[in-house]
Amino acid sequence: MHTNFSFWGEGRADNVKIKHAGETTFLQNNTLTASITSADWTALYTLISRANYAIANIPKVFPENDPTGNQLIGQSRALRALAYFYLVRVWGDVPLILEPYTETGQDIFVSREGSEKVLDQIEADLIFAAANCVEKFNTTNDRIMFNKGSANGLLTQVYMWRKKYNEAITTANLVIANPLYSLVTTMSAWGSMFSASYSNESIFEVGYNDTQTNGLRVLYAIGSDAHYTPSNKFMASFEPGDLRRSYIYDETQADPKAMWKYLGKGVSDQIATPSKQNIILIRLADIMLLKAEALAKLGGSANISAALSLLVPIRTRAGLSPALLTEAQAISMYGSVENAILHERSIELCFEGHRWFDLVRTGKAISTMQPINGLSNEKNLVWPISTNTIDKNPNIVQNEFYR
Repeated sequence: MHTNFSFWGEGRADNVKIKHAGETTFLQNNTLTASITSADWTALYTLISRANYAIANIPKVFPENDPTGNQLIGQSRALRALAYFYLVRVWGDVPLILEPYTETGQDIFVSREGSEKVLDQIEADLIFAAANCVEKFNTTNDRIMFNKGSANGLLTQVYMWRKKYNEAITTANLVIANPLYSLVTTMSAWGSMFSASYSNESIFEVGYNDTQTNGLRVLYAIGSDAHYTPSNKFMASFEPGDLRRSYIYDETQADPKAMWKYLGKGVSDQIATPSKQNIILIRLADIMLLKAEALAKLGGSANISAALSLLVPIRTRAGLSPALLTEAQAISMYGSVENAILHERSIELCFEGHRWFDLVRTGKAISTMQPINGLSNEKNLVWPISTNTIDKNPNIVQNEFYR
């Protein structure tokens, strides 16, 4: 996830603009090629391989149906599901590998499987994980390990991707009712959630430290050399009085040179060294907004009212008035209730790796990005497969748009 969570989830969307040439230029200008680093899925398959070894060998250590053994298998299956969920969203059809390589006779040139079958496996893995992982870990860094809550959180994201709205509401309810998770109540706590890690609002994070570092500083916060800064469209999209703005970037600058969200409000950091902050992949506000979106998709006055009510604590924290939008207000301001929810996600979850996937999931990627970079073909929504992968595996066929 070092930087790819941002390349995949933000780089092709409308909330960021680029400061210099390189990977980010190809993504923002929609000129992707098979040689860019984010076209390489090797790291995800490395994670899948490790998970497969664990899933196959844990039963050799623990008795059948042993709770500890099943919990460890559940964590492994959740990690495998996370990797495959990125794979299907970024590349579409991908090789589905569920067994470790233990013999020389095994097929190493695996062809691509249909994305729906891969998503079926992702669901099965997460349902098992939600049933068998522990409720919580007795450790301060429990947010970097899958438990029931984080498995259900990821499953909610998967259900929304598949437009299974009733199922998404069910799993979202389990997360929202989980006493481990609560929204932070102040903007100062919101601002520190991303730099301090392990907040009560966080559901699942990728852990980093002084030895295992990430690229957050290079992505967002080293002044004129940062990969990304807020786009003009994003800066203009805030409602009046939104307190989040000053925690996300320096609003006193017409052209901000850095984003503060991950490194802390007021940071002035010109050192291009790696960062050690955790990267939050799932948090409670995300799940609440996904539930709101699912309710809006189902329609009906009761569902619409419930959807807009879910925005209230998030909008209240941000200092917005009115906190509770009526359906008429949502339509007047954003064109539809769904658009109002998507806008709230755009601000609340900005730069966390969600925006591009939100646009694709809701069918708004082309209409949003065509005026910006000419995106016009649905076959262009996926990434090219890296040249290195195709050279190594003769059974892998390049995605159609990039042939």
